[in-house]
Amino acid sequence: MKKFMFLHYGFEKPTPEIMRAWETWLESISAKQLDQSGFSGGREISKNGIRDLPWNMESITGYNIIEAESLDAAEKLAQSNPFIASIRVYELRSM
Repeated sequence: MKKFMFLHYGFEKPTPEIMRAWETWLESISAKQLDQSGFSGGREISKNGIRDLPWNMESITGYNIIEAESLDAAEKLAQSNPFIASIRVYELRSM
């Protein structure tokens, strides 16, 4: 099995319906999930300096690490996610 990271983008105040949709989705991937968490405030450090990151539709709000046979299989799991703005899927490689 390969490992994949789902990065969740976009924030809006969750309604009870959104929370139920997320709980249902997390339950549906629980057998494949290795880790998950959400983010709060953050900062970007670059050659231009340091800036606080906004909390809006372009924010990375959380992640899941899952196991799947392929990128296509991971994508299929991600498609059922109740994402706010988008979800990105990356294959993780061992270093």
